[in-house]
Amino acid sequence: MSFYLHKFPLLSRSGLLEKLMSESTKEDGLVCVLQLTDIPGGAKAFELVAKFCYGVRFELTPLNVVSLRCASEYLQMTNEYGEGNLVAQTEAFLNDVFGNWTDTIKALETCEEVLPHAEELHIVSRCINSLAMKAYGDSKLLNWPVMENSNDNTAGSDVWNGISTGTKSQPMTDDWWYEDVSFLSLPLYKRLIQAVEAGGMRPENISGALVFYAKKYIPLMNRQASFKDASHAKSASTPSEADQRALLEEIVELLPKQKGVTETRFLLRLLRTAMMLQVSPSCRENLEGRVGLQLDQATLDDLLIPNIGYSVETLYDIDCFQRILDHFLLLDQASAAASPCIMEENQLVEGNQSLASITRVANLVDSYLSEVAPDVNFKFPKFQSLAAAIPDYARPHADGIYRAIDIYLKAHPWLTDIEREQICRLMNCQKLSLEASTHAAQNERLPLRVIVQVLFFEQLRLRTSISGWFFVSDNLDNSQNLSGGMGQHGDNTRQGRGSSIEDMRGRVSELEKECNNMKEEFQKLVKTKRRWNIFCRRKSQCNSKSGKPSEAATCPTFPKIH
Repeated sequence: MSFYLHKFPLLSRSGLLEKLMSESTKEDGLVCVLQLTDIPGGAKAFELVAKFCYGVRFELTPLNVVSLRCASEYLQMTNEYGEGNLVAQTEAFLNDVFGNWTDTIKALETCEEVLPHAEELHIVSRCINSLAMKAYGDSKLLNWPVMENSNDNTAGSDVWNGISTGTKSQPMTDDWWYEDVSFLSLPLYKRLIQAVEAGGMRPENISGALVFYAKKYIPLMNRQASFKDASHAKSASTPSEADQRALLEEIVELLPKQKGVTETRFLLRLLRTAMMLQVSPSCRENLEGRVGLQLDQATLDDLLIPNIGYSVETLYDIDCFQRILDHFLLLDQASAAASPCIMEENQLVEGNQSLASITRVANLVDSYLSEVAPDVNFKFPKFQSLAAAIPDYARPHADGIYRAIDIYLKAHPWLTDIEREQICRLMNCQKLSLEASTHAAQNERLPLRVIVQVLFFEQLRLRTSISGWFFVSDNLDNSQNLSGGMGQHGDNTRQGRGSSIEDMRGRVSELEKECNNMKEEFQKLVKTKRRWNIFCRRKSQCNSKSGKPSEAATCPTFPKIH
């Protein structure tokens, strides 16, 4: 853009223009042509500078003050060339801008246009420090304007001396600043987050701001949203995958590292998106470690991460879940080694919390195995590794792992007898409930040795229960004999105890019937096994007499039953 201006108004305000004119003036002194290609703000900023030199009034705003401040510094418009020059006026206005939240954000956004000059004049750092101070300060005490999408009606607005101010007083929450600063570019936003963290802001608030920023600028994270939201996201300007990848990696580095600060569900969504965007291995490992730190807070649906790639075997990324589980178990072992002896009350509470945590993870692993077990490509070593990673004390009941084993055996009928034996060793038959034991005793997919163990432990459990009932019954009979010489109160007591004894005897008879039924089923299994062995022997003898090859090798062998 070309400007036709007089020399004297410019010479009297700008040191740089005075120098350039003196060097480029021709002999006639009439025409001087200057090329100002490096001026901050370009032609738009220089037009306002020219108006200032001519004395034309214009308005300083948060949107133009930064470029004018940089342009005036570049043109050397200091007080040496006139009192109240442009440098002094723009600097004074900037100080007023820093006292207002909304104006400071607008000024910081315009710093992108003249970033090198704004950095040199420390405008960017002053804007960020001002915003950070307001963000981690008490908004109720400081009372500055905040960007709000409020209606025009003044119902419920603040009133001063009977005059409505037009500003609605709304309760301020900890997340009031999330949306306002989300319009900043990533480099400036990153510096703001680091500033509020250095100022002592709570990690939960920092994490909340980063979650808001990630959901706004990483559309791939919102693929699980409704169809309406997805169509709206497609219509808006979508960042490229490279930009989303860079943003995700930066957010992962900025997230607080304390346990429980960031929601586990968000971390898993971030991990799933990171795999889709093919982030760096260090970023993926960072996310897996964060999820492993608080795996006990996860849900099964969030852990079912689809396998992404061309050479995938299983439907879900089981290796990723294995790495997350390894992180959790390493941290659990480290915490257990740090305090091996529980002596004080607070250590006892921590020990109970640790046990509850690993118990929740054990239930999560059993549910995960049940969900992925139908996959025919799920290899036996991976199933065994995942199930065996949980210690036995973390499973108070074995119903979950039994269900996963049953589903896996049904989906993988080609497993060898040795593999079936190995996979059944992963469950503790003594911890099966009555329903699970009944199902296992009739389960043809289980090896016979396992069925025998289930029947044995169930019979032992019934025998122990019956002995306990008889012990209680004897104690009540003895107490009834001791109270035989008492009066009316004693008679009532005997009647009550007599009825309780009858109830217990009825329960004992029921348990005996159940035990006899289980014995009969067990004997049927043994007879079936013996008949099959006799049949195999006779068949082999007939083949040997007739000269035919023996088929005994094809008959299945069973373990001995003691």
